[in-house]
Amino acid sequence: MFKIEKETIEWGGRTLTLETGRIARQADGAVLVTYGETSVLATAVGVKSVKEGVDFFPLTVNYQEKYFAAGKIPGGYFKREGRPTEKETLTSRLIDRPIRPLFPKGFKNEVQVMITVLSHDMENDPDIVGMVGASAALCLSGLPFLGPIGAARVGYIDGEYVLNPQVDEMIESKLDLVVAGTADAVMMVESEARELPEDVMLGAVMFGHREFQPVIDAIIRLAERAAKEPWDFQPEDHSAIEAKVRKIAGKDIEKAYKIVDKTARVAAVSEAKNKVVAELGLSEVNPDGVPVNVLKDVLKGVESSIVRGAIIKTGKRIDGRGLADVRAIVADAGFLPRTHGSALFTRGETQAIVVATLGTGEDEQYIDALTGTYKERFLLHYNFPPYSVGETSFRLAPGRREIGHGKLAWRALKAVLPGPETFPYTIRLVSEITESNGSSSMATVCGSSLALMDAGVPITRPVSGIAMGLIKDPDGVAVLSDILGDEDHLGDMDFKVAGTDQGVTSLQMDIKIAGIDEGIMKTALEQAKGGRMYILDRMNLALGAARAELGEYAPRIETITIPTDKIRDVIGSGGKVIREIVEKTGAKVDVNDDGVIKVASSDLASIKAALDWIKGLTAEPEVGEIYKGKVVKVMDFGAFVNFFGPKDGLVHVSQLKKERVNHPSDVVKEGDEVWVKLLGLDDRGKVRLSMKVVDQSTGKEISHEAAE
Repeated sequence: MFKIEKETIEWGGRTLTLETGRIARQADGAVLVTYGETSVLATAVGVKSVKEGVDFFPLTVNYQEKYFAAGKIPGGYFKREGRPTEKETLTSRLIDRPIRPLFPKGFKNEVQVMITVLSHDMENDPDIVGMVGASAALCLSGLPFLGPIGAARVGYIDGEYVLNPQVDEMIESKLDLVVAGTADAVMMVESEARELPEDVMLGAVMFGHREFQPVIDAIIRLAERAAKEPWDFQPEDHSAIEAKVRKIAGKDIEKAYKIVDKTARVAAVSEAKNKVVAELGLSEVNPDGVPVNVLKDVLKGVESSIVRGAIIKTGKRIDGRGLADVRAIVADAGFLPRTHGSALFTRGETQAIVVATLGTGEDEQYIDALTGTYKERFLLHYNFPPYSVGETSFRLAPGRREIGHGKLAWRALKAVLPGPETFPYTIRLVSEITESNGSSSMATVCGSSLALMDAGVPITRPVSGIAMGLIKDPDGVAVLSDILGDEDHLGDMDFKVAGTDQGVTSLQMDIKIAGIDEGIMKTALEQAKGGRMYILDRMNLALGAARAELGEYAPRIETITIPTDKIRDVIGSGGKVIREIVEKTGAKVDVNDDGVIKVASSDLASIKAALDWIKGLTAEPEVGEIYKGKVVKVMDFGAFVNFFGPKDGLVHVSQLKKERVNHPSDVVKEGDEVWVKLLGLDDRGKVRLSMKVVDQSTGKEISHEAAE
C-alpha cells in the first residue's frame, strides 16, 4: 500500500487541501490540490542528465483543462481536447513566470511541469489552484527548486480587497490581480483594473503577498514529510574562463555598450565576442577549447556585469538616457487610407502598426470555456515578425509570447471601451510589430488607443503604457523607465504599467531574481506614472480624443428592439424572411434572443430599407392612422387590403365611397393601391378599414361632413 500525506488549511473562506502519495506516483513530484470543489493534479519531472549543447534552462509548463471537469463533452468532430486554448496558454505562462527564476543559475536539466484540471466547481478559478500545485510538486520532487511560492487572486469590491473572489464575484470587482511570490518577496504580478490609483494597486499586491503565506507554510509542512531526496547539483565554476574573457574583450564590450544605435551596438558586441572565440577556441573544433554553451554563459555574465555596473555607477544607460527618461516618441493616427482606424506608434527603436476593424454581431468570437460558452466582442491580436529584430525564422502559429503580449494589451484597453448598448460593434485590433528594441507590448497599448480613436470608437480616455526595468546589485539599486531590449535581457525586472490619466488599467511584473520588496515596487509605480503621463502628452499631439464620426469605410449599425414574440416574424420559417431582407436590402441583420436587432451596412439607404421592412413586420398599426395599402382580394361584401406589413383588413362595401356602391368591383380591383384609415376591430376581432374618409389622390383625411 502507498502512503498518503495531506495538508489542509482554511484559506479565503474555503478549504484548501494538498495531497500526495495516491496519484501519479512515478512522477518526481505529484500533488492533488483541491480548493472548494475545484481539483487540480500537478506533476513535476526532471531529466537526470543534461542534453549536450544546451545553453538555456529547458523548463516546460503545461496547464490543461479537461472538459469532464465541468461535466462537459468537447465540441467538434473528434470530441476530445485539442490544441491549447488561449486560457490554457496564458495560464501556462502565468505558472512558468514565478517558478523559472527559482532554479539555480547553471541548471540546464530538462524539467516538465504538468497541471491538469480534474474538477471545476464553477466558483474557484483553477489557475491559482494550479500555481499552488506546481509549487508543491516541485518542492516534493527533489529538484533544485528554491521555493516554495504561493499565489493568490485579489479583487477590489466596494473599496475593500477580497482574497480569491469567486467567479460570480468578479463581475462586481474593479480589479483582477494575480500575485505570486516567496515568503520574502513578490515574483510575479498580472492584473486588469478599472483605472485604479497606484497606491490601490500596490496595496493589492502586498495584500495578496500577505494572504498566501499560509499556503507556503502548508507546502513546507507537506514537503517535510513527503519530499524526495534533493538532487546533488553543483554549478560549474567558470571564474577562470570569465577572467580570460574580461582580459581579451572586456574593454571592447564596455566600449560597444556606449553606442546608442542598436544595429551598430549589436555589431560591435558581436565583433568583441568573435575576438574571444578566436583566442580561446571552441571545443567543437579544438580539443583544448571552451564548450560553446559555457562560453555563451560566460559572455552573457560579462556583458551583464559591465552594463549593470555602468548604470549603477554613472546613472546613465546604454543609450545615454537618465534612469527616468523616455525615448523620443512619434505618433501618427489614420495613416492607412482604407482601414477603419489605424496608427503608427514609434518609441525609439520600437515601432507598432495597429489597425482597428469594426464588425457586427456576426464577427463576435465564440469562446468555449469550462464555465460555459460565451461571446467576445473585443479582440486584440499581436504579431511579432522576425524582421522586426533583423532576423529570419520559420513562421508558425502565434506562440505563447505573442498570445501573452496581446492579452496584456487587451487588459489595458478593456476598461475604457464603450458598452454594447452605446457602441454595438465588434472591435478587432491587430498590432504588427515592425521594429523592436524594448517593450513592444506597451507600444501596442499606445498604438491601439490611437487606432481606436481614429476609428471613432468612443473610448472614455486614451491609454498609454510603459515598461520599467531594475538593476539590483550589492552596489546599489536603479529603476529604469522605458527599458531597451538589452536592459530587459541583462536586467532583473520587467515591470509594465498601462493606464489613463485617471489610473492604472493593467499591471504586469516578472522578476529574474528572488523577488522584490514593497519599496522597490512603490518606486517603480511612481516613476512609471510620470513616464505614462509624458507618453500620453505625445500621443495627444497626434489625436487626443475619438473622432466624431466613424471612418468612411466602417459599417454603420442601427439598433432597434422588438417584442420577443415578434422575433419569429422577422426570422421566418427556416430563416426565410431574414434571408430575404438581407438579400433585397444588402444590409446585415443580427437578431438577439432578447429582441435586440442590429442592422449594419456601409450604405445608409440599405440600413433604412432593412429597418423599414423589420418595423413593418413587427410594429402594430394604430387606430385612427392612415396607411397606404394594396387590394389583395375583392368579395361581394367588400375588399381586403394589405395595409401594414403582413396585416390585412376589410374595407366594407359601405366604406368604399361616400356614394352607394352596388358591387365592390365597381370601385376597386386586385392590385390597386389605395389609402385607408384604420377604424378599429369589429366584434370578432377583425380589422375594419375605411376608404371613403380618405382622399384617394392625396392620402389626407376628409372631414366627417364631407365623407357623409
